[in-house]
Amino acid sequence: MIPEDLRYTSEHEWLRDTADGTVVFGITHYAQDALGDIVYVDLPTVGTQITAGSSCGEVESTKSVSEIYAPISGEVIAVNATLADTPDVVNSDPYGDGWMIEVRPSDEAATLDAAAYAALTGQA
Repeated sequence: MIPEDLRYTSEHEWLRDTADGTVVFGITHYAQDALGDIVYVDLPTVGTQITAGSSCGEVESTKSVSEIYAPISGEVIAVNATLADTPDVVNSDPYGDGWMIEVRPSDEAATLDAAAYAALTGQA
């Protein structure tokens, strides 16, 4: 359940580099599973500057409310508007249609590869 082609953070976000130099990210399968049924996602507006390690949104589940931490600094250039009406997509497809934010990065992110993330989460 840990795609090899993505990068990860210790806060359970995944990152996908795009061909045009932007970075798309969301929460991992491990994170959505721990949260339970996601009922609401609050994302920043396009144009917002986010800072790596800082809160940039929230995910509300039937169990709790959790912060989304920016895995990279930069300008938000897109958010997944679908999540406003169907937040449960994060549960069913966290690495695909459940993506959250696309950023034009202003620096490089400190990330983990799939093997390191698997070890962190006990899935190795």
